[in-house]
Amino acid sequence: MQSRKHLQLTLAILKPHVVKSPFALQKIRDLIIDNNFKVVRSRRTTISSEEAELFYKEHRDKFFYNRLLTFMCSGPSDVHILTANDAIAKWRQLMGPTKTYQAQYNAPHTIRGTFGLSDTRNATHGSDSTESAEREIAIFFKEFNVKKWYDNEEKFYSSGKLHFDPVSFVHMIDRSHSETRNEQIE
Repeated sequence: MQSRKHLQLTLAILKPHVVKSPFALQKIRDLIIDNNFKVVRSRRTTISSEEAELFYKEHRDKFFYNRLLTFMCSGPSDVHILTANDAIAKWRQLMGPTKTYQAQYNAPHTIRGTFGLSDTRNATHGSDSTESAEREIAIFFKEFNVKKWYDNEEKFYSSGKLHFDPVSFVHMIDRSHSETRNEQIE
């Protein structure tokens, strides 16, 4: 018997200029759902300077650091924990190249190719590794425990025992499957 491949988590941020544009926001949300991502957690927040500094600490000495922080704190962003098989690579491919001009030229049908305005305002962020995903998730979802999610919730996301709430843009576990089974056993 082969063991089941577990889903992978990634952090996705839809940046302030996307959230300000209802058309762009809806198109990106549709892409998330149409590409079979499940939305584990979702929140709209104006990123604080402390969160931004922690999130972008590896860029502290780069010329664009202050511009990036200013932009990321300029208005609401939608921050999501997404899951899918190979979620990190899948989300990064959907986003396209980090540099907007490169995305527009080489990958025009990607999110950044379509909605990116500049290298800072490139529409979205996605984790680049499982380690980054865990670190980034902890910054924006302090109550979320990756290990507990894998132990208690991943099986529901993997089996599709969910229902989608489009208003809060999150998949919720449908526990009626397990409750029905428990009632039949008693």
